[in-house]
Amino acid sequence: MHAHGLTIRTYASPLAAARALAGHICQAITNDPGLTLGLPTGRTPIPLYDALTSRFERGGVDFSRASTFNLDEFLGIPASDPRSYRAFMERHLFSRVNLSRRRIHFLDGTAADPDAECARYEQRIVRAGGLDLLILGLGTNGHIGFNEPGPTLKAVTHRTRLTASTRRSNAELFGNRPTDVPREALSMGVGTILRARRIILLATGASKAHAVRRLVFGPVTTQLPASLLQLHRSAEVWVDRAAGAELSGTAA
Repeated sequence: MHAHGLTIRTYASPLAAARALAGHICQAITNDPGLTLGLPTGRTPIPLYDALTSRFERGGVDFSRASTFNLDEFLGIPASDPRSYRAFMERHLFSRVNLSRRRIHFLDGTAADPDAECARYEQRIVRAGGLDLLILGLGTNGHIGFNEPGPTLKAVTHRTRLTASTRRSNAELFGNRPTDVPREALSMGVGTILRARRIILLATGASKAHAVRRLVFGPVTTQLPASLLQLHRSAEVWVDRAAGAELSGTAA
């Protein structure tokens, strides 16, 4: 299905979507072993990282020449902290496949100068030749990365204040205490995201259905950052049936 230039793919379940996307990523790496990948965190991509690990264990993919850039990191949380997004990625993907350590790129949440750290990261992405394939999650409030709804959006990697709903949805990493979730984070900007050559947004579960409908059919607005994907020449939205429930007449 195509809507506003977005390609929509619907799968029977979150697992089916994750496995299909893992296959797609592995094929992209086989075609271009030096692929530069943008990666998300959160509950949605966990089955994707499991599926990528399974394919790697079966000899189905070689990550050794690929590079990765993660979308975001909490401000003030060191990489060694199990609650950091860096530690999350270590647990779910980095420690399980043969990615080269020097090709893994991450924002440093404890940098003495967060703005300089954001500028460094943005420059690093440019030096890598940009992102070839960026995988995105979707916040229930329509955020991508930590680009929260608001009157304006930052184009480049930046320091950002997290909304209450985002802190609630990240509480699991922080002992289910939303108040323990950092108030700020570092995130790729919407411009950084839209410069990726290809984008696949993965959304699963009924809680995402409303944001998916608005992202696909709603106006392009900074109040729903994901809606800006309508402006991209090669963006796809991959959903399970529950997340795609408000998109009538879609099929895989």
